[in-house]
Amino acid sequence: MAIIITDECINCGACEPECPNNAIYDAGAAWRFSDGTDLKGTIDFGDGNTLNAEEAQAALSDEIYYIVPDKCTECVGFHDEPQCAAVCPVDCCVDDEDVRETQEELHAKKDWLHANG
Repeated sequence: MAIIITDECINCGACEPECPNNAIYDAGAAWRFSDGTDLKGTIDFGDGNTLNAEEAQAALSDEIYYIVPDKCTECVGFHDEPQCAAVCPVDCCVDDEDVRETQEELHAKKDWLHANG
């Protein structure tokens, strides 16, 4: 699964620097797959879709900090628990029930993001 930031977010920014995948962005900020990862150039998702890793993607929220699910590994391979949730002063970094991934899938995503696989 991935972590989401709920609308209880107070926009303190404590979570953003803690993410080892640079999957957390400020409200309204564009994001890129290449931010904080080893992904460069054309990314092939294996389902017929490709994307330029350096291409800016539209913000997922314009009101609160947000987490890009395709970059979130719940800190698997880096820490014992999601660091965003550990530092959030209002406990608004929670499991995203719409995005479920196994430990193996999270490890594989970490390896993909950081060229270890």
